[in-house]
Amino acid sequence: MKQLSSRSKNHRSTGRVTLSDVASAAGVSPSTVSRALRGERAVDPDLVARVLAVSDKLGYVPDPAARALASQRSDHVTILIPLLSNTLFVDLLEAAQRTFRAAGFQTLMGVTHYNLSEEEQLMREQLHHRPAGMLITGLDHSQATQKLMARSKVPCVHLMDLPDPSSSTPLLQRALSLEERSGPYCVGFRQTDAGEAMTQHLLAKGKKRIVFAAAQLDPRVMQRLVGWRKALKQAQLYDTHLEWLNPAASSLALGGQMFEQILKQSPNVDAIFFCNDDLAQGALLAAMRLGVAVPGQIAIAGFNDLTGSDQMWPPLTTVRTPRAQVGEAAASMLLQLIQGETPEVAQLDLGFELVPRLST
Repeated sequence: MKQLSSRSKNHRSTGRVTLSDVASAAGVSPSTVSRALRGERAVDPDLVARVLAVSDKLGYVPDPAARALASQRSDHVTILIPLLSNTLFVDLLEAAQRTFRAAGFQTLMGVTHYNLSEEEQLMREQLHHRPAGMLITGLDHSQATQKLMARSKVPCVHLMDLPDPSSSTPLLQRALSLEERSGPYCVGFRQTDAGEAMTQHLLAKGKKRIVFAAAQLDPRVMQRLVGWRKALKQAQLYDTHLEWLNPAASSLALGGQMFEQILKQSPNVDAIFFCNDDLAQGALLAAMRLGVAVPGQIAIAGFNDLTGSDQMWPPLTTVRTPRAQVGEAAASMLLQLIQGETPEVAQLDLGFELVPRLST
């Protein structure tokens, strides 16, 4: 009796068309089929078309687990972000995905909702899928999450944050002390410097009673608060009563409510620096509804230069953050780490841009 090949045995026992079946029918090697199906740009387009046609004809469905086991390397990466409702993270995610797809990698995404416990659970779940690498927002992680990252040996790049040894934030200090590699590898900008720059802009406009109004209160927001404090203390104008901190989710509606509350309780305030543009946009709408002159009676500033800020009336002064550039650069850095290369710069500072408009 004729012996069946191991490939044929596997095909008959599982009923699945294998990668080797496609390779044999297309007249190429299994590795070529794998690269063609991953969309790697180095593969000849005509060859890709032939492999796709054969794959479609045979009804081949890729098995990610088997492919990862065979190659000892997964073809997907994990991205953990706080929210999908925030344009900031959507822009970042899209740029990162484009970069990964061009290199033949797929992305698995997790949303942490700014919750350290939820982030830890997502980390555990994602590591079961053996990702080739991970992008994770910020440096503020639980000790358990940091240990998971270190023990897994999975390359990791942090987003939107840079380590600051002088920071008073314990979690940032802890992230640095527990980092077991040459990193932490990070792509972002100095949130504290950006908060300070906006406050200095308002001071230069002659403002003396400058409120910092914040929602969500995630670590990056709190770093902007540190920058605001620094600028006001240097000007000898700091007053704890000028801090308006609300842990609720950031929104236009909340911005309008905060604006009304601030004016009612502190009528001598001459500027409000909102931690995010949606809050500031809500404040501008409330000012228009209440007949409050901006910036004549009170100046309003935001952060992130979100969609619509330049279309408000008056157009909103804000800080433009490089979220798409962060996503692209972080993905490129992670690809280097996956290939076993050492990035030229471990902490890449992409900076920020102060955008003065008519609201200040």
